[in-house]
Amino acid sequence: MTPDPGAATPLRRTPLYQQHVGLGAKSADFGGWEMPIEYASTEEPRFGWTRGGGVVAEHTAVRERVGVFDVSHMGKLQVIGDGAVDFCNSMFTNDLNRIGAGFAQYSMLCNHDGGVIDDLIVYRRADDDVFVVPNASNAACVYEVLSSSAPTSLEVRDRHDELAIVAVQGPRSADVLAALGLPTEHDYMAFVDASSVLSTEPVTVCRTGYTGEHGYELVVAAGDATAVWDAVLEAGASSGISPAGLGARDTLRTEMGYPLHGQDLSESITPVQARLGWAVGWGKPEFRGREALVAARALGPDRILRGLLATGRGVPRPHMQVLTAAGADTAAGSPVGETTSGTFSPTLKCGIALALVDSAVAEGDELVLDVRGRPLSVTVVKPPFVTASTR
Repeated sequence: MTPDPGAATPLRRTPLYQQHVGLGAKSADFGGWEMPIEYASTEEPRFGWTRGGGVVAEHTAVRERVGVFDVSHMGKLQVIGDGAVDFCNSMFTNDLNRIGAGFAQYSMLCNHDGGVIDDLIVYRRADDDVFVVPNASNAACVYEVLSSSAPTSLEVRDRHDELAIVAVQGPRSADVLAALGLPTEHDYMAFVDASSVLSTEPVTVCRTGYTGEHGYELVVAAGDATAVWDAVLEAGASSGISPAGLGARDTLRTEMGYPLHGQDLSESITPVQARLGWAVGWGKPEFRGREALVAARALGPDRILRGLLATGRGVPRPHMQVLTAAGADTAAGSPVGETTSGTFSPTLKCGIALALVDSAVAEGDELVLDVRGRPLSVTVVKPPFVTASTR
C-alpha cells in the first residue's frame, strides 16, 4: 500500500508514556512528541496531600516542595573522539574552556547570520567526550549541523531513543535523591555518574533544570526510565512530590525569564537581541555566527527582549502588540514591539510576559498590551520575575 502523503505523522512517545496515562495526564503535541501537559488530581492518603491537579497545583508543588518532570523528549547527542571539546567550542557560542570536565554549560548554536538555531546544554565529560541536550523540535537539525561539520576523526551519535531524562525540581529535591542513594552535594551545573540499584546502567545526576529551583536532571537508559520514575515518586511521597507537566514547566520558566526557542529565541532573533550575550564567548576566535554577532553587538540591537509585569487585570499571551501608554484607547498608542511569551504567574498572581521591543524601551517604562482590543497596563522589568533558588 502506498503511504498517504497527506497523513499526519504519528506523535512520538517517551518511555514513560504509560506512567503518564496511569496518572491521568492530559497530553498534547509538543515538538512532535505526545507529552503530558498536566495531571489529574490524585489524593495521597498516607500524607494528606494531593498530587497533580493542574498547572497551578503542579507549579506550586515545584516552588514549595518538589515536582518530577518527564523531559525525555529533549534531544541527546554525543560527540566522541580526539578533539571533541575543541570542535564543539568552534560550533557553539559559549566558551567550553570556561568549565572543566564534570560541568555543564548553557550555550547556543547559531546560523551564519547570528540567528539561534537552538539553545542547549553542553556537558563536558572529557576532552574527547561531549554530551549535548538540544530542544526536542530542533534535535534533528542540531545533529545534522554537527555531523556534517565534524571532521572524520569525530563521531556524532544520536542517542535520542537510547536515553531518557527525569527532572526532579524543587526545594526538597535533594531529600528525594538522597533517599534513593543518589549524590546531591555537587555544585550547580555540575554532574556525577552514579551506580544505582534502580537501574542497569549508571545514572548521570545533573544539577541542572529549567524551573529556577534547586533541582536535578537524571539521565538514564531508556529501559530504566520507568523504574527510576516510579522510585522518585515513591521516595518523594513524604516530601509532597507531584508529577508536573509541560504546562507548569512553561509557567515556571517564564517566571525565571528563561527563553523558549521558537518564541523568545529563533533563527531571526539573535543572542544580542535576547540579552544572552553572557552565553557568548566573545573572545573565542571561532564559533558559528561569530562575525555577524560581533557586528551586531558593535552596532547595538534595534530591538531587545524585556520583561513585562501586568499592573492591570489580564493575562498576556504570545504575539500581542506592545504599545506606548496612551490612556484607555489602545489604538492611540504607538507600537513598540510584540510579546514572545506570556502567562499568568501562579507565584505573583498576575500576568507576566517576555516581549521583543524597541531598544529605546527601558526598565521602568509603563506600556500597554493590546489584549484582543482591550488595553492591559504593564511595567517593563528585568527578569527573573521571582527570585531564583537554583543554587
